[in-house]
Amino acid sequence: MDGKRHLHRVREICLALPGASERPSHGEPTFFVKKRVFAMFSNNHHHDGHIAVLIPAQRGEQESLIASAPAIYHSPPYVGVKGWVGIDLDQISDDELGAHLTEAWEMTSSLRQR
Repeated sequence: MDGKRHLHRVREICLALPGASERPSHGEPTFFVKKRVFAMFSNNHHHDGHIAVLIPAQRGEQESLIASAPAIYHSPPYVGVKGWVGIDLDQISDDELGAHLTEAWEMTSSLRQR
Protein backbone atom coordinates (compact mmCIF):
# COMPACT_ATOMS: atom_id res chain seq x y z
CA MET A 1 0.00 0.00 0.00
CA ASP A 2 1.45 3.32 -1.07
CA GLY A 3 -0.73 6.11 0.29
CA LYS A 4 1.47 8.93 -1.00
CA ARG A 5 1.37 7.69 -4.58
CA HIS A 6 -2.39 7.24 -4.46
CA LEU A 7 -2.94 10.63 -2.83
CA HIS A 8 -0.94 12.19 -5.67
CA ARG A 9 -3.28 10.51 -8.20
CA VAL A 10 -6.40 11.75 -6.41
CA ARG A 11 -5.00 15.24 -5.84
CA GLU A 12 -3.96 15.64 -9.49
CA ILE A 13 -7.43 14.71 -10.77
CA CYS A 14 -9.43 16.64 -8.17
CA LEU A 15 -7.48 19.88 -8.31
CA ALA A 16 -7.73 19.97 -12.12
CA LEU A 17 -11.51 20.37 -11.77
CA PRO A 18 -12.85 23.96 -11.85
CA GLY A 19 -13.23 25.56 -8.44
CA ALA A 20 -11.83 22.56 -6.56
CA SER A 21 -9.79 23.08 -3.44
CA GLU A 22 -8.16 20.88 -0.83
CA ARG A 23 -7.96 21.12 2.93
CA PRO A 24 -7.76 18.60 5.76
CA SER A 25 -10.95 17.30 7.30
CA HIS A 26 -11.20 14.51 9.86
CA GLY A 27 -7.43 14.05 9.59
CA GLU A 28 -7.41 13.30 5.86
CA PRO A 29 -6.99 15.36 2.66
CA THR A 30 -10.47 16.41 1.53
CA PHE A 31 -11.57 18.04 -1.72
CA PHE A 32 -14.23 20.73 -1.95
CA VAL A 33 -16.20 22.60 -4.57
CA LYS A 34 -18.45 25.51 -3.59
CA LYS A 35 -17.64 24.78 0.09
CA ARG A 36 -19.04 21.25 -0.23
CA VAL A 37 -17.07 17.99 -0.06
CA PHE A 38 -16.91 15.97 -3.26
CA ALA A 39 -14.06 13.58 -2.36
CA MET A 40 -12.21 12.44 0.74
CA PHE A 41 -8.90 10.57 0.70
CA SER A 42 -8.72 7.70 3.17
CA ASN A 43 -5.30 6.25 4.03
CA ASN A 44 -6.16 3.20 6.13
CA HIS A 45 -8.40 5.48 8.20
CA HIS A 46 -9.22 3.88 11.56
CA HIS A 47 -7.15 0.89 10.36
CA ASP A 48 -9.88 -0.22 7.96
CA GLY A 49 -7.35 -1.70 5.50
CA HIS A 50 -8.33 0.58 2.60
CA ILE A 51 -6.34 3.19 0.75
CA ALA A 52 -9.31 4.74 -0.95
CA VAL A 53 -11.14 7.80 -2.06
CA LEU A 54 -14.67 8.31 -0.76
CA ILE A 55 -17.23 10.00 -2.99
CA PRO A 56 -20.96 10.67 -2.97
CA ALA A 57 -23.01 8.52 -5.31
CA GLN A 58 -26.42 8.75 -6.86
CA ARG A 59 -29.21 6.98 -5.02
CA GLY A 60 -28.83 3.24 -5.61
CA GLU A 61 -25.43 3.54 -7.26
CA GLN A 62 -23.46 2.52 -4.16
CA GLU A 63 -25.17 -0.87 -3.98
CA SER A 64 -24.79 -1.43 -7.71
CA LEU A 65 -21.08 -0.63 -7.73
CA ILE A 66 -20.33 -2.82 -4.71
CA ALA A 67 -22.29 -5.73 -6.18
CA SER A 68 -20.56 -5.40 -9.56
CA ALA A 69 -16.97 -5.15 -8.25
CA PRO A 70 -16.55 -5.76 -4.49
CA ALA A 71 -12.74 -5.76 -4.83
CA ILE A 72 -12.90 -2.12 -5.97
CA TYR A 73 -15.90 -0.60 -4.19
CA HIS A 74 -17.02 -0.67 -0.57
CA SER A 75 -19.37 1.08 1.82
CA PRO A 76 -17.11 3.28 3.96
CA PRO A 77 -17.62 3.82 7.70
CA TYR A 78 -19.73 6.84 8.70
CA VAL A 79 -20.60 8.13 5.21
CA GLY A 80 -21.54 4.81 3.63
CA VAL A 81 -24.97 4.98 5.27
CA LYS A 82 -25.49 8.25 3.38
CA GLY A 83 -24.82 6.60 0.02
CA TRP A 84 -21.14 7.42 -0.33
CA VAL A 85 -18.90 4.81 -1.92
CA GLY A 86 -15.29 3.95 -1.20
CA ILE A 87 -13.02 3.20 -4.16
CA ASP A 88 -9.89 1.17 -3.42
CA LEU A 89 -7.19 3.03 -5.29
CA ASP A 90 -4.89 0.09 -6.00
CA GLN A 91 -7.75 -1.61 -7.89
CA ILE A 92 -8.78 1.13 -10.34
CA SER A 93 -7.22 2.78 -13.39
CA ASP A 94 -6.59 6.50 -13.63
CA ASP A 95 -9.25 6.83 -16.34
CA GLU A 96 -11.94 5.12 -14.24
CA LEU A 97 -10.90 7.07 -11.16
CA GLY A 98 -11.05 10.32 -13.10
CA ALA A 99 -14.56 9.51 -14.32
CA HIS A 100 -15.78 8.80 -10.76
CA LEU A 101 -14.17 11.93 -9.32
CA THR A 102 -15.55 14.10 -12.12
CA GLU A 103 -19.03 12.68 -11.57
CA ALA A 104 -18.78 13.38 -7.83
CA TRP A 105 -17.57 16.93 -8.56
CA GLU A 106 -20.46 17.49 -10.99
CA MET A 107 -23.00 16.11 -8.54
CA THR A 108 -21.67 18.25 -5.70
CA SER A 109 -21.24 21.44 -7.68
CA SER A 110 -24.80 21.11 -9.04
CA LEU A 111 -23.55 21.62 -12.59
CA ARG A 112 -25.59 18.62 -13.62
CA GLN A 113 -28.99 17.65 -12.30
CA ARG A 114 -29.19 14.23 -10.61
